[in-house]
Amino acid sequence: MWKRHPRALPFLFFSEMWERFGFYLLLGIFTFYLKDAAGGFGMDEKESASLYGTFIALIYFTPFLGGLLADRKMGYGNAIIIGGLLMGVGYCLMSVRSVPMLYLAMTLIIIGNGFFKPNISTLLGNVYSTPQYQDKKDEGYNIFYMGINIGAFICNFFGAALYTTIGWGAAFIAAGVGMFLGVIIFVTGRRHYKAFDTRKPLKEGDMSMTRIFGLVVLPALVFGAIGYLIKGADGAIFDSSSTDAFIFACFPVAVFFVALLLRSPKEERRPMAALLSIFAVVVLFWAIFKQNGSALNTWASRYTERHVEGTQGKILSSLKLTETIPYKKDSVTLLDNQFRKIKENGKDVKGLDYPAYFKNMNMAETPLEEGDQVKAWAPSLSQSINPFWVIVLTPLLVAFFTWLRRKGKEPSTPSKIALGLLVSAISVLVMIFAVKAGNNGAEKVSIWWLVGSYGIITIGELFLSPMGLSLVSKLSPVRITSLMMGGWFLAISIGNKLSGILSSKWDEYTNKESYFWLNFVLLFGAALFLFAILKWLNRVMKEKGVV
Repeated sequence: MWKRHPRALPFLFFSEMWERFGFYLLLGIFTFYLKDAAGGFGMDEKESASLYGTFIALIYFTPFLGGLLADRKMGYGNAIIIGGLLMGVGYCLMSVRSVPMLYLAMTLIIIGNGFFKPNISTLLGNVYSTPQYQDKKDEGYNIFYMGINIGAFICNFFGAALYTTIGWGAAFIAAGVGMFLGVIIFVTGRRHYKAFDTRKPLKEGDMSMTRIFGLVVLPALVFGAIGYLIKGADGAIFDSSSTDAFIFACFPVAVFFVALLLRSPKEERRPMAALLSIFAVVVLFWAIFKQNGSALNTWASRYTERHVEGTQGKILSSLKLTETIPYKKDSVTLLDNQFRKIKENGKDVKGLDYPAYFKNMNMAETPLEEGDQVKAWAPSLSQSINPFWVIVLTPLLVAFFTWLRRKGKEPSTPSKIALGLLVSAISVLVMIFAVKAGNNGAEKVSIWWLVGSYGIITIGELFLSPMGLSLVSKLSPVRITSLMMGGWFLAISIGNKLSGILSSKWDEYTNKESYFWLNFVLLFGAALFLFAILKWLNRVMKEKGVV
C-alpha cells in the first residue's frame, strides 16, 4: 500500500490514527463520566449534554486560529508537536477528579486540537504537491482518512476494558498515551516531510493576523464574557451560562462574515453567498450527527438491550468489555420511569432501589432473583459503529461516484450535500421506529436499531463532510480561502454546540418520539432549503468553472 506513495504517508497515517484514538476514546466516555455519581461528577442529562456541546464546539473553533498561526508564524511541524503534547497532557489530567482540573484539561485539549488537527492534513497535502505524487493525492487522503477511522473504531474497546476494570482515570490516561505515541511517530518521521513544512508569507489582499484578532477573536471573547456574566431569570438566558457565552461570542463572528460578503467585489459576492448559505444549513447536520456522544450514548446505555450470556457473554467478559450489574437493592439516587432524577427542593432524592439498568429490562424473558448478576456490554462500544460504517462504506461510495463520473451523471457538489442532508434525515426516522419498538422506553430494544441509524447517517456524512471542504476550496476567493475555511469550521462548531443544546432537552421530552421528530424536522427542513436553492448554487458553480 505504501510503495507508490511518499515515505511521509505511513508516519502521518499512524500519527493521526493514534491522535484520533485518544480523541474519540475521550468523546466516547465523556458524558458517561460526567453523569457517574460514584466516579465522576454526578451531573444530570442537561448539565452533561450542555458541557459536552460547548466542549466539542470549541474544539472545532480553534483549528481556524491554529491553522493561521502555523501558516504564518510557527510552521506545521511545530504546531503539530505542540498541539499533540497539549492534548496528551489534557487527556491525562482528565483522570484527576476535580472540577478545576476538568476545565483545565478541557482547555488544553481545545487549544491542542486547534494546533494539531488542521495542520497535519495541510502537511499531508504539501507532501503530495510534487509532480511525482500529485496524481495520487486523492488516494493518499483516502488512506489517511482510513487511519482516522481505524483509530476511532479501536479506541472504544480499549476504553471500555479500562474503565470497567480499573476506572475512568485509566481510560483517560490511555487516551493520553495514544496521543503521545502519535507525537513520537510524527517526530520519528519528520525528516520525510521537513522540506514541505513551509510557512506562507502574507500576500497582497491577505488579512493580517493582527486584523483578524482585532475584528474576530477579540470581539468574540468580549461578547462571550458578556454572555457568561449576564444572568436571566433562571440563571441563564438560553440554556446555561456556557451556552449564553457561546451564542454571544458567535454574534461578532457572524457580523464579520456578513460584512465580508457585503464589502467584497461584485464578482466574488455570489460564490461567497453560496458558501455562506451552505454553512448555514450544514449547522443542522452537525447538530444531529454530533449527538452520537450525548443523546445516542444515552440511548445505548438506557434503552438498548446490552446484557449478554452464554458464549457471547464469555467472549466479551474475557475481553473485559462487559460491566457486571448486580440485581440487588442499594442506596441510590431515585429515578422515574424515564430515568430522570427525582428531586425535592432542588436536591436528589436517595432511596433503596435496583440499578437503573433493570428499570426497562424484560424480566419475563430473563427472570432474576435477588443477588443475581447480569453481564452487559459497555455502552461506549456503540461509538465504534460509525467509524465501522465509514471504513466499510467509503470504498463503495468512491467506486459508485467513479462509475457515475464515467457515465457523465455524477451529481454536483451542492447536490451531494443536499442528498447527504436528506439521507441523514432518514436515519432519524429509524430512531423514531426504535422508540415505537420499545414502547417509548418501557422495554429495551435491539442494538440493530442503532446500527441501522448510524449506517444511514454515515452515508449522509460521506456525502456531505468531504464535499463541504471541497466546495470551500472551489468557491472561495483566493485572497480569503483561509477565512472561508474558518467559516466552515465555525459552522461545524455552532452545529456541535446546538447538538449539546438539543441533547440537554432529552429529559424534557416524556415521549422520546417527539425528540427525534424535532431532529427529523430540522434536518429535513435544511434539505428542502438546499434543494430549493440548488439550481442557483449549480449556476454559481458553472460561473466559477467548477462542478
